Amino acid sequence: MDRRVQIVFDASDPHALAAFWQRAVDGEVEDHSGLVGRLLESGVLARDQVVEVDGRPAFRDVAAVRTGGGLPRLFFQRVPEPKTAKNRCHVDLQVGPDHVEAERDRLVGLGAVMLWTTSDRGPVTHTLQDPEGNEFCVS
Repeated sequence: MDRRVQIVFDASDPHALAAFWQRAVDGEVEDHSGLVGRLLESGVLARDQVVEVDGRPAFRDVAAVRTGGGLPRLFFQRVPEPKTAKNRCHVDLQVGPDHVEAERDRLVGLGAVMLWTTSDRGPVTHTLQDPEGNEFCVS
């Protein structure tokens, strides 16, 4: 049985959040323009369900980032409500003690917000928020 893991984020702007995470994990935003074009052409997808991203048609309400090195796919889906509570699940980016400070700074430069730093469970761990307020850690 082939199993794959995908992490799903609720988002108010799935394409902007996908762009942040693409840079955060050095992944690739998936190009669905061929499928979107075929679905539009066949009438399965309405024009108001499509947006243009980087000059290509894309699903309005979803985006995805393909990652490498065995990391899970990241999927972003539009939801109407804003984030209201602390995450019950979060992403950990483990880069090692020699790179943790530089990675934290790089992610803040991409638009993340630094929340706090701890070392109570071992390595120095920085907790940040992505542009939509989802917590994640770098250690």
